[in-house]
Amino acid sequence: MTKPDISIFFPVYNDEKTIEIMVEKCLNVLSDVANQYEIIIINDGSPDKSGKIADKIALKNPLVKVIHHEINQGYGAAIKSGFQNSRYNWVCFTDGDDEYDINDLRKMIKLNEYYDLIITFRYVKLYSTLRVFISSVYNKLFRIVFRTNYRDISTGLRLMKKDVFEELTIISDSPFIGAEITLRTMLKGYRVGEMGIQTFPREFGKGASVSPKNILRTIKDMRKVYSNIFSSTYELPQNRNRIN
Repeated sequence: MTKPDISIFFPVYNDEKTIEIMVEKCLNVLSDVANQYEIIIINDGSPDKSGKIADKIALKNPLVKVIHHEINQGYGAAIKSGFQNSRYNWVCFTDGDDEYDINDLRKMIKLNEYYDLIITFRYVKLYSTLRVFISSVYNKLFRIVFRTNYRDISTGLRLMKKDVFEELTIISDSPFIGAEITLRTMLKGYRVGEMGIQTFPREFGKGASVSPKNILRTIKDMRKVYSNIFSSTYELPQNRNRIN
């Protein structure tokens, strides 16, 4: 199988203790599975030393570049920045806290001839009981509301074609962006595949995905995306109109 060209990016926010770990793991994997590659660190206005550490790494390694958001813009904005600044058509994106093992990209690459977007589902979740409960409720609600069978819609490890992403009109700024990308990719007629992974507890700091603020933002974006996708004019076939 021909090795693809790959961009990997990950947002960081209060992740100063995991950035070097993440870059080292990414380099090890990419050197094996990719032809040409790059690593992009999205510093989303992090108040700790994440930006300085990322810049220091990039100065030493030309395969690493850093995008800085002067203020925190949120997970969705970081994902958009990652795609906008990716050089190669295959883009892998994950979180900067090392909860997801980037070595799983070795398995995801095996599927890239069959799918345009590969999402992952966590069949082992080593999180707190509360976080597992919130995740379970969220995924069940999503399947009901959006009439899909995806097992774990917002897992933070994905592999996608950049030109497919560029066809999508993404309106989410919250962590719901992962779900929106999947939905719109599927509705565009592209192939979405799922692959099972394990995840690992965050060793440093606390994640923000299940904070009250992000939960509220996710609910807000879910409502906006639902209203858009289930409107009477969304993705109509050419030369067809719906009479209300």
